[in-house]
Amino acid sequence: MELPFGVKLLLLLAAALLSIIVGIVAGILARLNDARLPDCVTRGGVAFGAAMTLLVLVLSSLGALA
Repeated sequence: MELPFGVKLLLLLAAALLSIIVGIVAGILARLNDARLPDCVTRGGVAFGAAMTLLVLVLSSLGALA
């Protein structure tokens, strides 16, 4: 069963929002660990990228983005 384009877009938007939350939490945890600001931004960005990659992979594996 093919999902409509709007549903696929909403799934990607939900994945992006969840990844943003993961990145923010990673940056905050790095800051609480007395890391410098550039390190916190880097850790947050890496966490965002990893979470987004994982979520898109899961959605693709489930056939939601096919």
